[in-house]
Amino acid sequence: MVKEFISQLPPDKLSPFAKHPYRVREDAAMDELVESIRVHGVLSPLLARPKGESYELVSGHRRRLAAQKLGLPTVPVLVREMTDDEAVILMVDSNLQRENLLPSEKAFAYKMKLEAMNRQGRRTDLTSTTVVPKFRSNEVIGKESGESRETVRRYIRLTNLVPPLLQMVDDGRIAFSPAVELSYLTRDEQAELWDLIGREDATPSLSQALRMKQLSREAKLTPEVLYAILTEEKPNQKEQIRIKTDSLRKYFPRNYSAQQIEREIIKLLEARYRAKGRGER
Repeated sequence: MVKEFISQLPPDKLSPFAKHPYRVREDAAMDELVESIRVHGVLSPLLARPKGESYELVSGHRRRLAAQKLGLPTVPVLVREMTDDEAVILMVDSNLQRENLLPSEKAFAYKMKLEAMNRQGRRTDLTSTTVVPKFRSNEVIGKESGESRETVRRYIRLTNLVPPLLQMVDDGRIAFSPAVELSYLTRDEQAELWDLIGREDATPSLSQALRMKQLSREAKLTPEVLYAILTEEKPNQKEQIRIKTDSLRKYFPRNYSAQQIEREIIKLLEARYRAKGRGER
């Protein structure tokens, strides 16, 4: 029988979950949560498990931060005894349905849940789509999160990217499909690619990423070959105006992706064009 109870605990006594894959952002949504808790209090208890003389937070990291910002002495917490794997699965599931999750957040969340399910005795295969195990943990994860087994597998591949490249995926500078293929490059090849991207201000298309992947498998992806592929002129890059994302970020919320920034800029330009047209009448 699961032992659990609800208690009022100081937020500082709740330690973040180890290797928590989700980022707690101080953005507009956090401001709204702080205001809601200021007015109504914490309506839904946080979930934690005993750990030593304190508690490890399983679900409720955003509510914990909001409570700390407000200086609340305690918050309601459902304390439940659970194994490491049970805690991982609950932690992942409680956050997967959130909007605006970054690719890296979903990638590491899926990986953590998959590994926890495997340790519980469920079989799967992370690297091949042709070997069909008796029980597909990643298929179960996909059904529970509304995505296909293959999509789950592809997200998990992103965890093989070096951090700077993965950050570019989160920023919207590298699209999801090319990023999956780039994850098959060695870490040295990825590091070389990241350096080239910075110097040439260019990112690989899907077809380029696929060629890089194949050449990497053949041990032929030298720095010179990487440079030659990356600097090819792409049809959709002709006559483009480029503005580095970093120079625009101060004007937009920190959680905005590159695509969201682009949409907002287009809206502003369209509004300016319409206003200018009215002024000339």
